[in-house]
Amino acid sequence: MYWLKKQRNNYLDNWYSVNGVSFFIVLSIIYIVLFLLKRMLIIDGIAAFEILQERGEMWVFDLFFGLKYISIPVFLAWKFTLTTFLIWVGCFMFGYRLTFSQLWKMVMIFDLIFIIPELLKIVWFGLVASDDPSYHDYVAFYPLSMMNFFDHTILDDKWHYPLKALNIFELIYWLLLVTGVFWISGKKLVISFYAVFSSYVFIFFVWLIYYTLVFK
Repeated sequence: MYWLKKQRNNYLDNWYSVNGVSFFIVLSIIYIVLFLLKRMLIIDGIAAFEILQERGEMWVFDLFFGLKYISIPVFLAWKFTLTTFLIWVGCFMFGYRLTFSQLWKMVMIFDLIFIIPELLKIVWFGLVASDDPSYHDYVAFYPLSMMNFFDHTILDDKWHYPLKALNIFELIYWLLLVTGVFWISGKKLVISFYAVFSSYVFIFFVWLIYYTLVFK
């Protein structure tokens, strides 16, 4: 508790004071560069894509990947807005009258944690994995997730996304959100925990359950 309080000024002065628009642009560029690196270092080396390249049929996937580059900022904006709304509702329920813009910036800053698994994925397939991976292997892999305890080749597809979503980085993200609400509000840590877990984390699990039920 004391350590968290001590770090509050550092967060507010050095992180939370950044220009939100500029930070969003930089974050979008980082994700685009990471996606480009995965495309160049991993996907283009997969045998199936090499065959398509030789046949001249790769243009379909080039179009798909090109659209994905463009959609990254849109996806991030949607993700941050939805997450912010859920936490804002949670804070309101527990009497924390934080503004939407305050929480949006907090959510965006803490999203940096998800850059780590993207880098680990590049390192894993670029340096560690010895076998020639398939595109299915690439899609099914997520560092430090529940998926690593199962064989994705025999696992029903409906479990792939939920098991990848349950990972150590998501857990760290929850704790960061709790800490962020605690720092911004300047109030009790336990109430910040309740606000985040009764809103964002609760809906997160509801979504995973819904996904497994409707997946076909």
